[in-house]
Amino acid sequence: MSRIQKLIGERMLESKRTKPCYYMGIDADTTELMDSRHELKKQLGVKITSNAFYIKALGIAVREFPLMVGSLQGDSIKIADSINVGFAVNAPHGLVVPVVKEADKKTLAQIATLEKELTDKARSNKLTLDEISGETIGLSNLGVYDIDSFIGIVPPPATTILNVGNTLRTAVPKDGQILIRKITDLTIAVDSRVVPDPYAAKFLARIGDLLRGPKQLIS
Repeated sequence: MSRIQKLIGERMLESKRTKPCYYMGIDADTTELMDSRHELKKQLGVKITSNAFYIKALGIAVREFPLMVGSLQGDSIKIADSINVGFAVNAPHGLVVPVVKEADKKTLAQIATLEKELTDKARSNKLTLDEISGETIGLSNLGVYDIDSFIGIVPPPATTILNVGNTLRTAVPKDGQILIRKITDLTIAVDSRVVPDPYAAKFLARIGDLLRGPKQLIS
């Protein structure tokens, strides 16, 4: 095993041992979101990846549900000072997690630009320590590998991770008709000591709402 593989294994084992998590999921209608990417590229002047949408949605949703970036400290829960989204990148030397810091304060175009820059640096092993530090919530997108659904492990410094599965064309009944829509599987893993499950359910529903209406993510 490489040094990075050993480190990842140790961190994931620590998380499984110390964080009693629960899991929940929804199917989000991302038809308009996926169809808007070409137009947004022309409008914003930058390619918008699906990860950029998810990072932006997390920034907005966590601002409304700050307990999702809380952490247990003794008998108290401390809310993180900023919303820093760590997103998993499969690099040649192992799994790497760059961090988009203060995601709630960045525009979609800024996030898209930074996400590409960090991904490129991750794959060429050029990330700085600062660029992989400070994660307060996680994102893992295996949908790009045609994985329909999965449950990720909460990163040790965080309380929550959003897991994104494949986007599938699905027959959906609406107003007496059958429509073909693009449906994306979303699940979250959450530390039950910090976040009550009804609170997390509202948070996940809010993410689904944001992804269904991509205009909310453009600012």
